[in-house]
Amino acid sequence: MANKKSTQKNSPSKFALWVAGARLRTLPLAVAPVAIGAGAAAGVQSFNALLSLAALAVALLLQIGVNYANDYSDGIRGTDDFRVGPTRLTASRLVPASAVKRAAFLCFGLAAAIGLAIVLVTQSWVLLALGAVAIVAAWFYTGGKRPYGYMGLGEVSVFVFFGLVEVLGTTYVLVKSVWLEPILLGVAHGLFACAVLLVNNIRDRETDIVAGKRTLATRVPMWLNRVLFGVYMLVPFVILTWFALTVFNTWWAYFALFLAIPAVLITSTAKTAPEYVLALKLSVWTSLVFASILAWTLAF
Repeated sequence: MANKKSTQKNSPSKFALWVAGARLRTLPLAVAPVAIGAGAAAGVQSFNALLSLAALAVALLLQIGVNYANDYSDGIRGTDDFRVGPTRLTASRLVPASAVKRAAFLCFGLAAAIGLAIVLVTQSWVLLALGAVAIVAAWFYTGGKRPYGYMGLGEVSVFVFFGLVEVLGTTYVLVKSVWLEPILLGVAHGLFACAVLLVNNIRDRETDIVAGKRTLATRVPMWLNRVLFGVYMLVPFVILTWFALTVFNTWWAYFALFLAIPAVLITSTAKTAPEYVLALKLSVWTSLVFASILAWTLAF
């Protein structure tokens, strides 16, 4: 009886499992590009808080949806049976796979509903196609018979959607225009997103090889993975030079280097999963600090 009570006490609650499945530590990657886009838009036009919050809700719901979708697809394929790390909903068998799939599509549906409201308010009908493509890409990253995330194309996807699409989509919602600065900001944040995905996949490299998940990290030698991570993390600060020379106070974003440089140094020598997890956290926070400072200085 005592052992049974101890097991129940140590078992995570269903709520805790769902929160873990949402992978909250990845959510700054959805917040940062919307913040940058809103800041850039506010710099040329008055700030619209309601539309900005709606764009943020879409980004967050898509991010949570893709996290649940990845959990479901990797779980039913058996990919997560080989990994070491946080509990996955599907692979752990603690939550029915069908429930995880429904959660993913619920998030996608809510994102689509809010996105449709944005379209109706702004009359920007092109956003319908953009939203549909984003949802399809989110599902087929690890879903379907030939997921492109298993073909080494994950970095391409996050660069496009977490960088260009989210930044430019936000500015277009607010200003109905696209210009050079948001494009540069989209490239910068897309590179940060690539860094986060790459270091996550480097951590899982050995288990992904066993599971047959052919990410970019499994396709190139480790030395090149480390170089690519450094490029992804540091090139945004090269792009920042344009803003530092043209927009007052944007140079403050260079303070994000205090997070970026340790992440690069850790990844350059890391050998254990906890080291890569630390680099991943630093990468996520680099992107958020970089974006927050730029958003504020561009807007004001």
